[in-house]
Amino acid sequence: MRSFAVSALREPPFPARRHAAVELVAGETIGWAWELGLVGTAARLHRLRAAGPAELAGRACPDAPVDRLRLLADLIAWLFVMDDACDEDGLGASPTRLSPTVAELLEVLDGHGDPRAPRPVSAGPLGAGLDDLCRRVRALHRPTPLLRLIGQLREYLLALLWEAANREQRRVPGVGEYVQMRRYTGGARPSFTLTDLAYDALPGADRRADPALAALEALAADLVCWCNDVFSYGKELSSAPDPHNLVTTIAGETGQGEEAALWAAAARFNDGLTEYAEREAALAGVGQESVAGFLLTRRNWIRATYDWSLAVSRYA
Repeated sequence: MRSFAVSALREPPFPARRHAAVELVAGETIGWAWELGLVGTAARLHRLRAAGPAELAGRACPDAPVDRLRLLADLIAWLFVMDDACDEDGLGASPTRLSPTVAELLEVLDGHGDPRAPRPVSAGPLGAGLDDLCRRVRALHRPTPLLRLIGQLREYLLALLWEAANREQRRVPGVGEYVQMRRYTGGARPSFTLTDLAYDALPGADRRADPALAALEALAADLVCWCNDVFSYGKELSSAPDPHNLVTTIAGETGQGEEAALWAAAARFNDGLTEYAEREAALAGVGQESVAGFLLTRRNWIRATYDWSLAVSRYA
């Protein structure tokens, strides 16, 4: 499947870069996850190492201060652990099973990283990791990114219940529904926010409300997720069938066979890259430094996802 992805997907036309501290942060992030109990067995530890959260963070955020890179890598590690718990370990097999965990994690988010609050216990390692991330973001005294992150993580958790309902009913969503929900289940939006937090001079709330900027961010999240879907399809097909992949939804909606659906998913990504370049060029013409920084972080994420998918064994 990796060879198919390489041959079918256009290589994003953005420079490939990588933070010099990836190896250092990789060890620290794995240690963080182990100490919190997020990976309590050798198999889960190996799975997280193979996922390379610091590798993805270092490619998406190549110029960040090391402490901000570490924060992003830890968030990505937490998202990987949560996704794997739902997709591979059975936590997301049904809404009934997943709901108590989601409720406990939402309670953690409602604390807004308050350093005076007691550490969460009932939410287990997932709650402890989420609470630690929120506290560290709050300690940076940047309330706007903190509130944005918390809101995006709420959306992510609630979208996981949508996935669980589909699994329980063995339901394959339509392409339009899937594309919309994938923006939330993919975890790209909170990752974008912590990438923004690593840099200065990014757009303020009034500029971010610009529909053109919002549309470009949504497309960047789509491209990250669609690239991931094409690379991961083979692994997902070889394990328990899961309806949450762009290839699967295209096949289900159109009646196409696997090969044709794969090519259609790749074509959607390739066409999205063309659209992204057009939207980016229009916004770049504004000439604002903060907008230029925003555009750079989103294009870095698109390129990072492609390169990371080739570099690590998560989808091998």
